[in-house]
Amino acid sequence: MRAFLLLAAVSFAAITAHAEELQPPITTGLRVATCGHSFHVFTYKQVEQIALSADLKHQLVGLSTIGGSTVQKHWDVPEEKSAAKQVLKAGGADVLTLSPIWLPDDAIEKFVKLGIEHNPALRITVQEYWMPNDEYEPVYPLQTRKKVDHNATDIAKLRDATIRYAKDIEDYVKGINERLGKDAVLIVPVGMAAVTLREKIVKGEVPGIKQQSELFRDNWGHAQTPLQFLSSYCHFAVIYRRSPLGLPVPFQFEALKDVSDDDKAKLNTLLQQISWDTVSHHPMTGVMKIESKVN
Repeated sequence: MRAFLLLAAVSFAAITAHAEELQPPITTGLRVATCGHSFHVFTYKQVEQIALSADLKHQLVGLSTIGGSTVQKHWDVPEEKSAAKQVLKAGGADVLTLSPIWLPDDAIEKFVKLGIEHNPALRITVQEYWMPNDEYEPVYPLQTRKKVDHNATDIAKLRDATIRYAKDIEDYVKGINERLGKDAVLIVPVGMAAVTLREKIVKGEVPGIKQQSELFRDNWGHAQTPLQFLSSYCHFAVIYRRSPLGLPVPFQFEALKDVSDDDKAKLNTLLQQISWDTVSHHPMTGVMKIESKVN
C-alpha cells in the first residue's frame, strides 16, 4: 500500500509539473477555416462536434476540400470560388488548418501571409499526417495503388519514417515563422500520435481494435473512425490548448458494430489520452510554454 501511495504521489507530481509548463487553455469558441484533402477535411466538422461537447461556441467559417491536394491546389482556386480565401481576406477566421502532402509547398506561406495581413492574431495549423503506405516516399504521382499489409509493418521503421517526415515539416514551418517574426504557424503531430496508437494495437492494449489494418479503409491509408477521431482530438487540443479527456463518446462510434459500449468508451478515452500526450509534449503545437526563438 505504501508503495502504491508513493507511486500515486509521484504520478500526481509529474502531472502537476507538466500542467505548469502549459499555456492556459482557450475557453471561448473560435472561428475555424480549413483547406485539405481526404486525410484532413473530416476534422472540420469533427472538431466542431468535439468543441460543442466541451461547451465551446465553435464556428465553421470556410472549407476548401480537394481530393489528393497540395496546399497549392487550394491556393489556385479563384477567390470568388474559395470560401477559405474569402473569410481570410475578411479577417473572419481565428484559426486556419492546412495539411500538405509532400514538401515543398509554397502555398502554405501564401495562405499564412494572406491570413495574417487581415488578422494579425490568426493562428495557422499544419497537420503532420500518418504515413501513406506506411512509408515516407515523397513522390508524385501519389502511389495510391501500392500493395501494403498494415499488419506486417515494422513499427520501429514506421516511427523512424514518421520522425524524418515530421522533421521536414517542422523545419519548413520554422522557416515561415522566422520570416514572419512570430510563431503563428503551429504543428499538429497526428502522425506521431498514430504511431503510438499502432504500437498499442500490436501490444493488445487498444479496446475494440485487434489489428492495425482496422484503422484504415485501404492500402493508401484513408482513415476509419478511430484514426479520424485521433486526428480530430489532436486538432482540438492544438486549437484550444486543452485536453479532450473526459469528453463524450462521438456518435460515429455507433458504427463500430463489433465493439461493446464499454470498449467504445475505453477506446475513446485512449484516443483522447494519446492525442493530448502527443500534443502537450510537442514544442511546436503552441501548447507548451516555450520562449519564442523568433526575433
